[in-house]
Order: sequence, then structure tokens, then C-alpha cells
Amino acid sequence: MPDTLYKTLGVSKNATESDIKKAYRKLMKELHPDLNPGDTKIEERFKKVSAANDILSDKEKRRQYDAGEIDASGQETPQQQYRRQYTSGRGHNPFQNQGGQQDMGDMGDIFSQMFGGGGQGGRRQAAFKGQDRRYNMSVTFMEAALGGKKQVTMADGASLNISIPKGIESGKTIRLKGKGDPGMSGGPAGDALISVEVAEHPTFVRNGLDIEVTLPLTLYEAALGAKVSVPTIKGNVGLNIPAGSSSGKVLRLKGRGIETARKKGDQLVKLSIQMPDEIDEELKTFMERRKESHSYDPRRNMKGAAHVT
Repeated sequence: MPDTLYKTLGVSKNATESDIKKAYRKLMKELHPDLNPGDTKIEERFKKVSAANDILSDKEKRRQYDAGEIDASGQETPQQQYRRQYTSGRGHNPFQNQGGQQDMGDMGDIFSQMFGGGGQGGRRQAAFKGQDRRYNMSVTFMEAALGGKKQVTMADGASLNISIPKGIESGKTIRLKGKGDPGMSGGPAGDALISVEVAEHPTFVRNGLDIEVTLPLTLYEAALGAKVSVPTIKGNVGLNIPAGSSSGKVLRLKGRGIETARKKGDQLVKLSIQMPDEIDEELKTFMERRKESHSYDPRRNMKGAAHVT
């Protein structure tokens, strides 16, 4: 039973869906290209981990992989191709006679019947489209958000520059016409179907076309108000923080989210007030005096709990 993909994610073949998800998220944080710029070895491992997760996180693909029906790249194994091509939909072998023995007969006649072939009678062979080929491609969050070009290596060793549409999401498929298997008897080639997996980002979280960011603030920035720099997918922008802002307050940057051909999302900035690493005596004294002269109860409007003073 194959176990290459399990080793790639560092889990056993009996791993649960939860185990696989946890292992994948941990590795994505360690191997993210934005955290390891220029490290080609880590980038290659990042791609292998994403490809392994694409199969093992999908119940049907995992079953096919464990059964030997597809390989580590998600392609049908030769045995599965033979089984599919030469077995009818009801499980009947067309080369088996009534006695249960294999009767291959004249292969030329068999394929002549299957494909309209024309050794006898000069009949013209029917043209068949080639099979589609399936590939998995991992892209970074920024590549998916902004679009661009990415080079991939096809089954025949050829390299192709693939156009990544702006705003593409995980699970979407890019179709490359005519880049699959060759056709038969003059038929057109199949297509290459590339399933896209978008990696997580350490700062940005996508929600539809909107991007969510948690912005840390100092105590004095929140209290006094300030203009701070906020990262967006197209670079940093200035954001005015209203005086008296509290943690959890959400500010909207219009049009700074994911952009597609038809729509444009926003960036939602959630404020998070961070206390200093060390509370010195000066700050402690100020807070104590402030408490005595301007005390307030931020929980006064909470429902369903006894009020404690």
C-alpha cells in the first residue's frame, strides 16, 4: 500500500481527517514562501506538502490512492487505466467467453470493432478525443489574490507558463485546451485540468472577496487616536485610528480586498490593543490614579450574568 504522501505530511496511514488537517496547517506555517524567501529547497517541500494534502484531505482521492488507483500526483495508475478501458460499466470483461476463460481472439478484429477500424471493408476509423490529464498546483496567497504567471512541468516534460486568474480560490480548476493525451485516429488532444490549492498567509485571511487583518495597537494609539501603516495585498496604506478605539472594533478599507473582473472586495481591519511587555511603576501609578478618578464598568451592558462589584 502506498505511503509516500503520508510520509510527506508526517502522519500515519491510519491518520484521521483532523490529524491530516493539523499536520498540513503546521507545515504550511513552517514552509510558507513568504517566511522563507529564496530558499528553493523549502519551496519545493512546500509544493509537495500542498500536493499531498490535496489528495489525503479528499475522501474519494484518498480512497483511490490507498487502493492504488491513482499515484502520488493524482494520476491514474496503469492498472487502473487498463481496468477502466477494458471493463464494461457493469463489470463485464468483453474478452471473457461464456465459460469464464479469456478469449482474446484476433486483436485486430477486436479493435476494428471497438474503433470502427478498417482493415476489412476499408471502413474509416472513428476519431476519439484524447484523455484529459489532471494536475495539482500550489500557489501562494499573493499569487492567487493578484494573479500572474506560474511555470509548471507537464507529464511529457514540457514546461508551460500558466496564467493564474486574479482572485482564484482553492479547489478551482484551470483548463489548458489540448495539453492532455493525444487523440486517436486524428481526434483532438485532451485537456490539462489543473486543480489549484491556495496556501494560507501569516497576515491576511480571505473571506469571499474581503480580506481580514488583525491590527495590533498600543494603548496610547487607541486612547489618543493615530494614523498607522496597515499592510494590504498591494502594499501598505495609512489608516486613521479614532481616539478611544477599543479592541474588536473593525475599520473598513474600501476596495482593498480581492479584485476580480466583475467585483472588488474590501479589507476589514480588526483592532487589537496590546499592552506593553512590562508595566513599569510610572504606568502603574498613572493607572491607579486614573482608576480612582475615572472608574468605569465596560461589562455593565452584559446580559444573563450577576453584576459583580
